[in-house]
Amino acid sequence: MYALTKTERFDQHIRSKYYVYNSVFLTLPFDAVGNTGVLLPLFSEVCARGFEQQESPLDIVAFFSQKYLEAPSEHEQISLLFRFIQFIERQIVLFDAIEDAAFSTVNNMEGKGSLRDIKETAEARGLTEACRAYLNTFQVRPVLTAHPTQFYPGSVLGIITDLTQAIRQDNLVAIKQLLAQLGKTPFIKKQKPTPYDEAVSLTWYLENVFYQTAGEMMTYIQKNIYAGQDMQHPILQLGFWPGGDRDGNPFVTSEITLQVANRLRSSILKCYYKDIRSLKRKLTFNRVDDLLADLEDKIYRSVFYSRGELYISCDDFKNQLLAIRQIVVDEHQSLYLNEINELIHKITLFGFYFATLDVRQNSKIHESVFKSLQLYPPDDRQRSVAEKLDFLAQLKADFKPGDYTDELVSSTFDSILAMRYIQEQNGALGANRYIISNCESAEHVMQVYALMRLSGWKQPTVDIVPLFEIIDDLQQAHRVMEQLYQCADYRAHLQRRGNQQTVMLGFSDGTKDGGYLMANWSIYKAKEAITEVSRRYGIEVIFFDGRGGPPARGGGKTHKFYASLGPHIEHQQIQVTVQGQTISSNFGTLDSCRHNLENLLSAGVSNQVFWAEQSSLNNQQKAVLDELAQVGFEAYTRFKAHPKFIPYLEKMSTLNYYAKTNIGSRPSKRKSAEQLEFSELRAIPFVGSWSQLKQNVPGFFGVGSSLKHFEDSGRWDEVQSLYDSSLFFKTLLENSMMSLAKSFFALTAYMKDDAEFGAFWQIIHNEYLLSKRLLLKIAGHQELMQNYPDGQASIAMREQIVKPLLVIQQYAMMRIAQLQKDGSSNELIELYQKMVTRSLFGNTNASRNSA
Repeated sequence: MYALTKTERFDQHIRSKYYVYNSVFLTLPFDAVGNTGVLLPLFSEVCARGFEQQESPLDIVAFFSQKYLEAPSEHEQISLLFRFIQFIERQIVLFDAIEDAAFSTVNNMEGKGSLRDIKETAEARGLTEACRAYLNTFQVRPVLTAHPTQFYPGSVLGIITDLTQAIRQDNLVAIKQLLAQLGKTPFIKKQKPTPYDEAVSLTWYLENVFYQTAGEMMTYIQKNIYAGQDMQHPILQLGFWPGGDRDGNPFVTSEITLQVANRLRSSILKCYYKDIRSLKRKLTFNRVDDLLADLEDKIYRSVFYSRGELYISCDDFKNQLLAIRQIVVDEHQSLYLNEINELIHKITLFGFYFATLDVRQNSKIHESVFKSLQLYPPDDRQRSVAEKLDFLAQLKADFKPGDYTDELVSSTFDSILAMRYIQEQNGALGANRYIISNCESAEHVMQVYALMRLSGWKQPTVDIVPLFEIIDDLQQAHRVMEQLYQCADYRAHLQRRGNQQTVMLGFSDGTKDGGYLMANWSIYKAKEAITEVSRRYGIEVIFFDGRGGPPARGGGKTHKFYASLGPHIEHQQIQVTVQGQTISSNFGTLDSCRHNLENLLSAGVSNQVFWAEQSSLNNQQKAVLDELAQVGFEAYTRFKAHPKFIPYLEKMSTLNYYAKTNIGSRPSKRKSAEQLEFSELRAIPFVGSWSQLKQNVPGFFGVGSSLKHFEDSGRWDEVQSLYDSSLFFKTLLENSMMSLAKSFFALTAYMKDDAEFGAFWQIIHNEYLLSKRLLLKIAGHQELMQNYPDGQASIAMREQIVKPLLVIQQYAMMRIAQLQKDGSSNELIELYQKMVTRSLFGNTNASRNSA
């Protein structure tokens, strides 16, 4: 019998099950559920009809009320629309759980990109030794952030986990109970979470997913690639931002940072304690049982009876396990050796810190601190860059907490002292990176170095990480790094740090600033230029990518980008932020976590071991990309400069509603000014607002214009050849196709007749149509995402579920505008505003990587 295709597996294990289990909702014993479940499909049909006839949401809702309701009052109609929202929210949860349950069935867990694929490809090509050598230094570091793109509260995430398990077992009784529980569980957080709350939420993934998955992966690699030899190098490492990311978040204090670090340590010790308990039940042998009992006692006391002190060090814990392993090998026929090795691997990966807690702050804050301290001499502006850096390197003082009453100064020094304390408590990797967002110069880096020394940390054991974000900064980044490498004191610091320099590059703000093509190409070129200058100075640069969920923020088929970089970009580590929805959708289950981590590992091995030279871009290809990016940049810049750009976002999108969602501790704007400044707008609400409109502008605008430039000038063969031969360019355009596939302009087609914004809407729609036509042409496809049928099917089903929700959202926004124009009661306006916010939740969760 032939193997089912991905589409067939999707239909059998996801689509069919969704329709069956969705019908269970109708049998739940809740007031009005049956009525809502009957009316919602009718409303969906009316919406589809309205889209075909390009009706406005006002017309669609009016037609539905007239046809299926008995002259409802406005409040009765509002009540029904809210019930629709609640019903759809739970349909989305059901679909999430069904997809999670079927993940290992729909996806080939042992296929291309898996650890097994790495092993077999290396063996077939005679590259096993080269693969081992590369893995001795290579590392993947997912960095979990608390950026607000996750709308499910913890209670709902727990239901999804249990529901996934019940669906996997086809346990209809449990499924019905969980759906009933889901119907009773609130989806809305009454209060904004604190940074500590966000940290606690994300440690669930560390404890329940990453801990087990990473240990199993290390054990597989040791057995199958290293032929049983010990592995000392941690191939996987985790990063963590909640509690350390101070940029634009006044609620992150040094006290919060210390609380989060303590929580991370207690979480990993609890995980170790459970494993020790499990081993103790198995290793009941002479000489081993006493050693295990000693470990159990010391770890238990360190977790439950400790006020910060440890009863065993990380090194002693590992050494005692190594001693136990040796006894088991020598005297007990290696019984349960795999279980012992797996725990040893976990200690290698996680130490006593679990995940490295990064501290991040904006360069403008450091500048303000220096201004308050009045440390610069009067002639500073006349000095050369080298002189400024030397001055900062030589600054001497020993500031103590409480020396300054200025809150900004004291909090900045406190954050540095917190890092030092965490290293003492959790180990050097507990908090060893200080990230400077909005970094524009070498001076910004040296300011942080100087602040650390001024705090009394003469030789800071910290990697100072510049974050380059906007296009101008990306294009100057290699010059900034060379200026740093030429500073003798900073070079000495790098030598103490192993001659490694981490550089972070931001996809989100780059796209917001320069458009999709220019941002991605600028980052690629910045990596090449920084690699060249770093190698010239004997420095190994490590790139840390600030990526979000959707293609507009560096998401999409991320592993393909890393497989395409070639030998001219340093690639000893893959470091990438994972946030919000992307944590739960890509790393929320053991299967999805394993699949995505293995894909990232495979991308590194493929790029550097299997076909490094094949992924290089030649000068002619780079020239084509330069031209494409420039044309796209000019088109996006004209669009961004349109006088209706900001008003459109403010009046026609959900931009102003992100601040009302209690999903994250961080404000939606960097400053609290009433008038919206584009530069102060955060990337998440910016990208998310376009997603709510189903227009996804940041993921495609400028792509069609740039391709048309080559089509019109008779040079289509140049871009076609580039697409056919470059994995980087192909992945770039495929991710843009994903943005197009998630767009749905019929939802907002009514806007074309709007007196104020009709022409502006048409500009967006024309670029969408142009981008779609030319992307299909270059790919040789009839449909978007034709080569990813399972992804295409998933998006189509999710969009089908959520379309009534989108109509409700647009309807509510139109009613708000009408009521405000008429001077109507605030009560109705507030109800509709609440409706917009609630529909925003469901739409975002349905998209899974929309912000």
